[in-house]
Amino acid sequence: MRIRGAAVAATAVTLGLVLTACGQEARGGSRYKADDSKGGTIGLAMPTKSSERWIADGRNMATQFKKAGYRTDLQYGDDKVENQVAQLENMITKGHRLLVVGAIDGSALSDVLQKAHDAGIPVISYDRLITGTKHIDYYASFDNEKVGELQGQYILDRLGLKEPEKGSGEEFDIELFAGSPDDNNTKYFWNGAMKVLTPYLKSGQLVVRSKQTQLNQATTLRWDGGTAQKRMDDLISKSYGTEKVDAVLSPYDGISIGIISALKSAGYDGEELPVVTGQDAELASVKSIIAGEQTQTVFKDTRKLAQQAVQMGDAVLTGKKPEVNNVSDYDNGVKTVPSYLLKPVSIDKSNTALLVDEGYFTAGQLK
Repeated sequence: MRIRGAAVAATAVTLGLVLTACGQEARGGSRYKADDSKGGTIGLAMPTKSSERWIADGRNMATQFKKAGYRTDLQYGDDKVENQVAQLENMITKGHRLLVVGAIDGSALSDVLQKAHDAGIPVISYDRLITGTKHIDYYASFDNEKVGELQGQYILDRLGLKEPEKGSGEEFDIELFAGSPDDNNTKYFWNGAMKVLTPYLKSGQLVVRSKQTQLNQATTLRWDGGTAQKRMDDLISKSYGTEKVDAVLSPYDGISIGIISALKSAGYDGEELPVVTGQDAELASVKSIIAGEQTQTVFKDTRKLAQQAVQMGDAVLTGKKPEVNNVSDYDNGVKTVPSYLLKPVSIDKSNTALLVDEGYFTAGQLK
């Protein structure tokens, strides 16, 4: 009887292990056995609350995932990599079905995403491409090189530069800012802008008085406006004297606000302010554009990006194939990640009404 009881117990343990393994297998997405079911919890790991766009991203995804039949666990890393890693580890331990990650540092998540893979949890990289790991399934973002192209072309248009011509007599002073060095998107924004601006830099129609023309000289850690303000203060004091800067390439609205603060402190005001680009159509910057300070921003409708991430995640979890429109351009150093890219839109004082028409802001918010 003891031998027979032991055999039954061993069989039960074996069966339990098999069932547990099957349960883990069923949780995954495209590379696992999907269970065609709704429900469960989605982990949303966003980078920071210091930018209104990331607050909106998290809120929009949480709302839309809930409408699709899932619970959500929304966490913000406060721009600290160790916080985000700990949050992701906690989500994995809790057995969340899917992780959607807006990375603080896209190169710092390889180990924790290995744990997600081992637990059978698929991963969607959100807006910022996660690099150095094969354990991401899909990427949802905007056409980031196009963002830079829009910014660069806007500068040319506002300065009236139509063709790069050496010795044309036209010469405008420009300074260049870039995003955070640990954000993979930074190089796409920069490359897009420089593709447009470089011919004019070579012709001499655009001049960078500071001579800081390389990406590693122009980056702004954590996209911080205060850091940008200090750098712009330094550029003005060391490179301009009585001369005036005509344009500033800024990749993001928060950086733009810092740049404008430095310019105003240096005595620029009203029509003296240079062309200053931006990105994300944050409320403060849209109001600044209407007031005639910041000149341009790039609108990326994060509601649509959230919707795309939700559609991707739902497809992964229910055994369907997520929609992608780019399978060649987003190489994270280990794999080319299948991606869905949305189109950005240039906004200046002439078309801020578009933001109201699209329901992104109300008319009252822009007053």
